[in-house]
This record gives sequence, C-alpha cells and structure tokens, in this order.
Amino acid sequence: MQRSRPDPDFVQQTFGPYADPLATKEERAASYRQMAGFLPPRVEARLDVTGALDPLMVELQEKVRAHALETAHFDDKQVQLLIFAMLVAELSDAAVIHGVAARRAGASWHEMQAVVNLAFVFRGVSAANRGAEMLIRIAERERELAAQA
Repeated sequence: MQRSRPDPDFVQQTFGPYADPLATKEERAASYRQMAGFLPPRVEARLDVTGALDPLMVELQEKVRAHALETAHFDDKQVQLLIFAMLVAELSDAAVIHGVAARRAGASWHEMQAVVNLAFVFRGVSAANRGAEMLIRIAERERELAAQA
C-alpha cells in the first residue's frame, strides 16, 4: 500500500533537519521524479530521516542505486521491467512504483502482463492476482499524474 506522507515538521523536530552537504533533498529526489513522475513516500522518508541522521549513508545509497540502474547493459525500459518482475514475484507493493517507471520508459500493457505471467510461474496465483491488481494501480497512478500535468 502506498503510505501517506508524514508531517514534515514532525519528522524534522524528531530527527533534525536534512543535513546532506553534497546535495539538497530536492536534488536527491529529482531522479525519482524523473523515473516515476513523483517522489515515493518511503523514499522521501529515507531521505528525510537518513539525510538528517546519516547523510553519508544517503550519498552511498544513491551512488549504488545510480550505478545499478544506469547500466550500459539494459535500457531504461528493460531495467524497470526487470525490477517490476522482481518485486511482483516478491508480492511487494513497491512493484507499482517501478511499474509506473516501466510504463514511463515505454513498456506496453502487454509487456507488463508478460512480466506478471513470468512471476506467476515462480510465485503462483498470488503473483497473478497481485500483479493484476498492481496493473490497475499503475493505470490509476498514470491517470493521477496526467491530471496533475
């Protein structure tokens, strides 16, 4: 499930201000907004909390993430389809974020269903059921993002 965003004042009062000297929170958030069209709430929580308590860890996390996602071996659509597949097979609700990113990178609904089908082979009916639900949530998210544009 997508979680609601916590109160930013509460987060800052509890953990302190964002303290990363190398990049602002918005600079860190930019790649997520480019990938998915929005900043996922859990990513925002990590940036806020870890960015206040251990900014070096945020830098390291983001470097590893960028290194893995920006590979010369796969294009953006392939990367996002692979991540979507892994997360559907895990029944992770984070699959929706990467499903949105796959669609933004050019994946068709048929390709998305093919990923769900592959997850079904290894995870069973739960992956087929959750995968179909995720495709609906991806379509709903696309509609929300289009309305915001």
